Amino acid sequence: MLNAAFAAADWPQPADPAQAELARQRWSEAAARLEPPERARAEALAAEAAGRRLLDALFGSSPFLTDALLREPVFTLDLLRDGPDAVMAELLDELKALSKQEVPRDRLSAELRRAKRRAALAVGLADVGGLWALEAVTGALSELADAALDAALAWLLAERIARGDLELPASACAKDGTPLERCGYFVLAMGKYGARELNYSSDVDLIVFYEPGRMAWHGRRTLSEAMVRMTEELARLIDERTAEGYVFRTDLRLRPDPGATPLAISVDAALAYYESAGQNWERAAMIKARVAAGDRATGDAFLRDLKPFVWRKHLDFWAIQDVHSIKRQIQAVKGGAEVAVEGHNVKLGRGGIREIEFFCQTQQLIFGGRDPRLRDPCTLHALQALADSGHVEARTAKELAEAYRELRRIEHRLQMVDDRQTHSLPDSAAGIARIATFLGYPDGASFRRHLLATLHCVEGHYGELFEEAPPLSGPGNLVFTGGEPDPGTVETLARLGFKDGERVFNIVRAWHHGRYRATRSARARELLTELMPALLEKLGQTREPDEGLARFDAFLGRLPEGVQLFSLLYQNPSLLDLLAEVMGRAPALAEHLGRNAALLEAVIDGRFLEPSPGRAVLQEELARELGQARDFQDCLDIVRRWANDRRFLIGIALLRHGIEVDEAGVALSDVAETCIAGLLGPCTEELARNHGHLPGPGLAVLALGKLGGRDMTVSSDLDLVFLYEGQPHGGELDESDGPKPLPPSLYYGRLAQRLISALSALTGEGRLYEVDPRLRPSGSAGPIALSRQGFLRYQQEEAWVWEHMALTRARVVVAEPALQAAIEADIRSVLTVPREPGHLVVEVDAMRERIAKQYPGRSLWDCKYLRGALYDLDFLAQYLQLRHAAEHPEVLCRSSAEAFGRLAEAGLLDGGRARFLAEATRLWRRVQGFLRLTVGDRFDEVAAPPGLKAALARAAGAESFEALQQRLMETAQGVSQCYSEIVAGPARRAQAAAERAAGAPGDA
Repeated sequence: MLNAAFAAADWPQPADPAQAELARQRWSEAAARLEPPERARAEALAAEAAGRRLLDALFGSSPFLTDALLREPVFTLDLLRDGPDAVMAELLDELKALSKQEVPRDRLSAELRRAKRRAALAVGLADVGGLWALEAVTGALSELADAALDAALAWLLAERIARGDLELPASACAKDGTPLERCGYFVLAMGKYGARELNYSSDVDLIVFYEPGRMAWHGRRTLSEAMVRMTEELARLIDERTAEGYVFRTDLRLRPDPGATPLAISVDAALAYYESAGQNWERAAMIKARVAAGDRATGDAFLRDLKPFVWRKHLDFWAIQDVHSIKRQIQAVKGGAEVAVEGHNVKLGRGGIREIEFFCQTQQLIFGGRDPRLRDPCTLHALQALADSGHVEARTAKELAEAYRELRRIEHRLQMVDDRQTHSLPDSAAGIARIATFLGYPDGASFRRHLLATLHCVEGHYGELFEEAPPLSGPGNLVFTGGEPDPGTVETLARLGFKDGERVFNIVRAWHHGRYRATRSARARELLTELMPALLEKLGQTREPDEGLARFDAFLGRLPEGVQLFSLLYQNPSLLDLLAEVMGRAPALAEHLGRNAALLEAVIDGRFLEPSPGRAVLQEELARELGQARDFQDCLDIVRRWANDRRFLIGIALLRHGIEVDEAGVALSDVAETCIAGLLGPCTEELARNHGHLPGPGLAVLALGKLGGRDMTVSSDLDLVFLYEGQPHGGELDESDGPKPLPPSLYYGRLAQRLISALSALTGEGRLYEVDPRLRPSGSAGPIALSRQGFLRYQQEEAWVWEHMALTRARVVVAEPALQAAIEADIRSVLTVPREPGHLVVEVDAMRERIAKQYPGRSLWDCKYLRGALYDLDFLAQYLQLRHAAEHPEVLCRSSAEAFGRLAEAGLLDGGRARFLAEATRLWRRVQGFLRLTVGDRFDEVAAPPGLKAALARAAGAESFEALQQRLMETAQGVSQCYSEIVAGPARRAQAAAERAAGAPGDA
């Protein structure tokens, strides 16, 4: 009954005897339904000892092979009688014959799937029984795929020819009648399929090309669209699942830049891509490329044209570095490391199949250009060739070949269980024991020992190959080649902090495909490969790694070229750290850097760490820039570029802890004042075109809020009031001297409005500042510009207490000296007016309560509104200054922290309390400044990564994030207590006293 080879085979024991017993019963039932001759053969097979061993080996370990065998009992009997070689030859002949027949599509589909199922059974039996070596197993599967693709493609071509859509030259049809030989359309087999090393349940990696000159297309679609449509149908004929199963799963993602190119690519377009943008990993992939179906002559000519791309006779330093880095991105450890057998991936895991393949391919790329003997696509042959040429020791090649055979054998058994494309061992001891039995091991322990020895052997040889290459980084697998995300890479990205590993893979792969100008040169991509692990690791330490990577992607997209920048980053690792930090932690800085990458050079020479040069130097610098302006729009753009560059460098210094928040506040205020002064002149000249000029000192700009206190952050807006010198006793000055004269109130109002627009308008260079003019007298209802006399009168007669509180921070930032002195004297006179303490404290506390009701501090990180944070501190400082300035004008100060010190010096505040409040102000400002630079006003301490927390703690002067939390809570509590004792408590008592007084007899 049994072929002699099958009868003599050493079949493994069933992993599940009960499952084998059940399947034997099903075999008996299937036999009973056969015709008498076949029934007798089936019963005889089950009765004889050799037949039972064979059936039990399959029935007890592989549900897939069991199902195939029971669906095809007659074919199984013929296979066991004739042997796998004869049966496979017959199956291939049937497929070749099918390619010449005119059959319906449904029949073609069914025949292809039936052939695959039968081949799977034949190959499975030959493999499990040890009848075939590895090369025979993988070669048979690869030949089957070739024949199936040829048959499907021949049918599709014939259909289009019959419809009149496609016309081929007479010489196109082969002697056997199929339109394949010169059709101009060919399919490249890649990867294991290209090397004729298909695994048992493998995808087939395909790239489809066509030569337009070899065909005449008459259909409705364009030729390109038609070729894509035919490729889609070809893939569907092969991988669509029907009642008969499927032939092979297809993967078309190894084509050039799969995210941007069609499924079928013209030969000329493909050659242009590989010559200009082809990557080293694509060179490695093309080692295994071969024509599997279609026009083989055209395909072979295409591969000959690609040889200079794949096989370089001379590799420059960076190309060699990139070849090495392809695999150094996969963590390589030289032997001895712990490897868990349960769940281990024998293809992608440490010591696995891919390490052997890359061991060969990297050396083939380096040496194969000069030595054609090293170009064999077969892994086993390549190992031998490397040994014969002296590039690898004979013992190493022998051990790796043995390991490769064993790992592929294990891979095949894993896939035979359920016909799944899996490479991972079971994750339980019981599962390991089952697969060990299927492989012929006596028990799980012996399999475990043998597997570990094999993995460590591969790992050791692989580690030796790369041990002299400097490590890129140590986070784990980071491989961005091929068509689908590497599982180890996705796992590494998740461990680094990225939420969407597949999206990250696709973004980085697009860089390597030369999608951007900056990555189109081979040198740029090679440098980028070296930088990638460190960049991703640094981005992973930021608040939102995925958003940081997206910002870096936008940054790359704007670069005109990449080699210079990538070389800079490669030679300056600290600069790479900075770039990752900016992209991941400071969106506004990242946005500006994306428009001006040259700013990185300023970072290298350390200019960003220098203290602010002061207003005078900045004004000279901006004046030189404005001297190049051609018109008013130019002025707006020049000021924005200048200010954004300056703010970027200040932000970098703050981000890198080169300056303190207080220093940054002064520097940012200097920049803002310089911008205001720099734009006032052009705005005046624009207005003068129609309205002329007015005599006198001109417009004065009064800053309040953070600009007034010189403690701006990177996101601060400008609180501005605009004043001009009016008539001492009222009345109106003369009109302006232009073609359309205006009185001073209108003239300066329009000038102020122009200046606000110049500061806040959105241009091609972005927005400069948000301007808030609502702190002017009467708020939004008042005139945009006010005479100095009117301003003073309002402050003396109508202003609310809160307006005088705001006035404690007022500072003239632009004005003629005499006007500036007059305004400052006016302000001082208002702030030093004696005040009724009870009324003052009630008004201050009432204002704070209104703010608290509208903006309650919702977390510890709400540095502005949280009780015990900046608002309470500012209110304390402003209240105490207004309370005592009449008798102690020396306490007036625009800085809250400094004001507490002056109050203590005047004996109006306890020294210890003053120092505490001053330090609290500085602490909250440090935290606020750093958070606004990095995450804005919202900070989620739960979601924040450790790197951001550590940087925040450092910026605030704390030893750790936890220490900072504790310090902030204690500070908030202490400030709240001070506020209660100095403001809230007295306000309640004053209010109660006033209410009692109002209700006393006789008051009416």
